[in-house]
Amino acid sequence: MAKRQIRFSLIYRDMWQSSGKYVPRVDQLKKIAPVIIDMGCFARIETNGGAFEQVCLLFGENPNQTVPEWTKPFNEAGIQTHMLERALNGIRMFPVPADVRMLMYKVKKAQGVDIARSFCGLNDPRNLELSIKGAKAAGMISQAALSITHSPVHTVEHYMHVVDKAVEFGTDEIALKDMSGVGRPVLLGKLVRAIKEKYPHLLVQYHGHSGPGFSVASMLEVAKAGADILDVAMEPLSWGMVHPDVITIQEMLKDAGFDVPEINMHAYMEARALNQSFMDDFLGYFIDPKNRYVSSLMIGSGLPGGMMGSLMADLKGVHTAINLALREHGKKELNEDELLVSLFDETAYVWPKLGYPPLVTPFSQYVKNVALLNIVQMAKGEERYSMMDENTWSMILGKAGKLPGPLAPEIIELAQKKGKEFYSGVPQELYPDALEKYRTEMHQLGWDTGKNDEELFEFAMHETQYRDYKSGLAKKRFLEEIEKMKSQSEPKKTISTVKDKQVPNRNTYSREAVELPVAITGFLAYTLNNRLIAPDTARTNGDSVWTSIGFWRNNMAVTVVHEKTEIPVKIRNLASREYEFIIHDIPFAVKLLYIDLGEVDYTVNGQTYFAGITRAEGDFSKVTINQKEFLLMRSDLLVDESLAHADTSAAGSNENRIIAPIPGRIFRINISEGDKIKKGDVVLVIDAMKMENNILTKREGTVKKILVKLDDMVEAGTRLIELE
Repeated sequence: MAKRQIRFSLIYRDMWQSSGKYVPRVDQLKKIAPVIIDMGCFARIETNGGAFEQVCLLFGENPNQTVPEWTKPFNEAGIQTHMLERALNGIRMFPVPADVRMLMYKVKKAQGVDIARSFCGLNDPRNLELSIKGAKAAGMISQAALSITHSPVHTVEHYMHVVDKAVEFGTDEIALKDMSGVGRPVLLGKLVRAIKEKYPHLLVQYHGHSGPGFSVASMLEVAKAGADILDVAMEPLSWGMVHPDVITIQEMLKDAGFDVPEINMHAYMEARALNQSFMDDFLGYFIDPKNRYVSSLMIGSGLPGGMMGSLMADLKGVHTAINLALREHGKKELNEDELLVSLFDETAYVWPKLGYPPLVTPFSQYVKNVALLNIVQMAKGEERYSMMDENTWSMILGKAGKLPGPLAPEIIELAQKKGKEFYSGVPQELYPDALEKYRTEMHQLGWDTGKNDEELFEFAMHETQYRDYKSGLAKKRFLEEIEKMKSQSEPKKTISTVKDKQVPNRNTYSREAVELPVAITGFLAYTLNNRLIAPDTARTNGDSVWTSIGFWRNNMAVTVVHEKTEIPVKIRNLASREYEFIIHDIPFAVKLLYIDLGEVDYTVNGQTYFAGITRAEGDFSKVTINQKEFLLMRSDLLVDESLAHADTSAAGSNENRIIAPIPGRIFRINISEGDKIKKGDVVLVIDAMKMENNILTKREGTVKKILVKLDDMVEAGTRLIELE
């Protein structure tokens, strides 16, 4: 009896987007394409879709040049290319007008993409209908994907209902998109068997991430049940939160009696080396080490591997703000691992209450953001669900499709309290056609709509990112970000990572009462190095004057004000974070040991101290050492105007200031200085965590000063607005 054939698809796009913030440039993709072909084991490769085109625009590259250059060698070699698209949401995070969706298939087919893998994150067949019919009308192969998760409502019968409707609409293939890797192997096998028994003509492809550890067992089960193609990855970006490596899966299936292609190991090693070179170039700077490991913690939360890169970045961004709020309320601070577990626990808590949406883009981001913002708000003494973006509300209200499970009564009550209306109609009907509006604007701006209207498509699909690309702002931001990441990774930047580890053991520090010079040395050690706190804490633009000018001077002087007395201090920069401070002609040898927001550990003439730095009245800082307090201020020209403090304003509890609860980009400012505002007004919008997050006021007042401008990048805790 002939062995049944199993083929492999390389999920190259997902390999990078699961791990980092960017994807390889077109020159790198062209370099690796022939090597992937030489491996000889891939029938297909996922080349684009998802967030691929957005991130191309983010580093200043036009996807309409990248995609055809990338797909061309595979087309010529007879390897099918496929893209990932999100049905109602196309290849972005929120709903797309029907005419823009239809143009997408025509553009991508013309650019050499053979297959459209289309999924609805809610498994609502109404959203898949246009995808299936649009792909086929453009001459593409339509592959309808099931968003796999594990819950009481996600049964074989649930998924087969989606399959039945997809077949009715004319799909050519079915994919099982196990984006979190939480699908249980046996159930997945039963599902594939049910599909093959009812629709033997349908090709079935399985896509499963490795994060929770089920993936190898799942691949064996679906292969035995009749799956035709399995999605795999290759080193150095296999396993972890991505996909199993092709070598392991090939050997497993060969042993199980399947007909599988051989792997050209010489080409494999060459591709492996090229991937590593791309990481060394710039992509590796955005890969969190935790994304390289399998973790059973992922089982409970069900979060997908494809979002772990952005998730870890989000956690780092809010970590400081959460701990500031916890400290302000006398609660135990969380280290990064504890925060990660808290997020997983909160996700598992809110997911059923939000109707069990499969945790796949964009709904995984919605649920994760609700959980993360709940943690932020609860740390500040606020209630759960007190900060939710409009896209999340659209999902809750039915505007993105029908939720698989029922909403919790508390969510329904909250919606009614806010005056929101539920929707049961066809989601696409809420989003009218928009192409002509974008075409008109492109003509007015003198922009070419491109071959086959491909530039028009990009503008309509990714308006904000496309504008930034056209203006050159995207490339500028990318280069600045790369420089920042590279400088932070240099060995000399050790203290900036110390704070991510355990706080130093302070039991051995000096407990004696201190005099003013010891307080001044601690204050200076902090102010001269607060750029080492979580990058640009409390700053919105660039580096301080000290960083750009004074830091490079080996000898300089500053002025410290103690209450009303000015005290000149001569500074001799001995080595990295080692100084000699001369105060009243007396030298003090100082070495910085540790720094975090509002905290500094340092030695003075061999004695070790801990100082807490908090904001006081006016421009003064309160320096507390061994329960003794000093009011100090620097008045020299090199002082950083936005000195980072661990105070009530940074924690967000000062009623006269509106504080950024999360890091991100200032996307919209809705008020002007002098405006009267009332409680609950949306004063500005921060683009963060792939969402537009509304920042609301907590009280009535008059806007005294707006401290940020459009496109500023802000950290959690940054002061945004001052009120009278």
